[in-house]
Amino acid sequence: MTDPAVERDAAEAASAFAHPPVAPDASAAYGDHPDHVIDFYAPRAADDGAGAPASAPLVVLLHGGAWRAPYDREHVSPLADFLARRGFAVASVEYRRGSSLPHQNAGGSVAGRWPETFDDVAAALDALPGLASARLPQADLRRTVLTGHSAGGHLALWAAARHVLPPDAPAGWRLPAPPVLRGVVALAPIADFEVAEKLGVCGGASAQLLGGEAHWAERVPYADPAALLPTGIATTVVQGREDIVVPAAVAESYVAAAAKAGETVGLTLLDGIGHFPLIDPAADACAVVAEEISQLAW
Repeated sequence: MTDPAVERDAAEAASAFAHPPVAPDASAAYGDHPDHVIDFYAPRAADDGAGAPASAPLVVLLHGGAWRAPYDREHVSPLADFLARRGFAVASVEYRRGSSLPHQNAGGSVAGRWPETFDDVAAALDALPGLASARLPQADLRRTVLTGHSAGGHLALWAAARHVLPPDAPAGWRLPAPPVLRGVVALAPIADFEVAEKLGVCGGASAQLLGGEAHWAERVPYADPAALLPTGIATTVVQGREDIVVPAAVAESYVAAAAKAGETVGLTLLDGIGHFPLIDPAADACAVVAEEISQLAW
């Protein structure tokens, strides 16, 4: 007998991944590695005939995929285009991820790379103001919102918390002051590593990202959003109640950790929704995502 939840998840994933990739309006490198790339999408003309805005909030988009190599920014390019058609300027960030598949004598982690994944996100966000000014002049950097899906939701939360990293964090990670952000909209994020590991999220990807169980205790204080609170940055989590990839319990634990730290994090739970409709332009959930971003950005 098939599991209805698994069938629904497969159908939602198929819909989300069925959209053809959308080419960016411009791209720029933020480093020397082939994955050190940011794609820029200019705000589009409105459906009602109004022209493209001369100035628009900037949405910084971090893709998911369990920090694993087969999943790159291409699969969220339809979401980037969807947001651009909603009047946002969009910057879609690529970063180094893990090895493609587990195999005998494989080198490197299956999910993510330590410290390279974090090095890249920090470097991309630091370089973004200059790159956006040159490649996407419509972007209003004073109205920047970070968003990301799944593992990308984790990275968005982490990037917004760099100013509260421990003082001995690896070079280039910690900021001396809060980043200039209107806020974060994290989509089904892997936001609490302890809970994610207990639930086996993405086959233990959180531990793999940290370099394995042997490094868990020493590295989790520098990487787990639930350990980096409060941030002082307006934050909302959007989560499907029926998500079996990153269950709602992960988001709920993060929100509870924020409350314990004296910070309010918004939580929008969507009934009848799993993991992938949040990035699917054909799904109603995607419009909810755009509205949550709008509430912070405009």
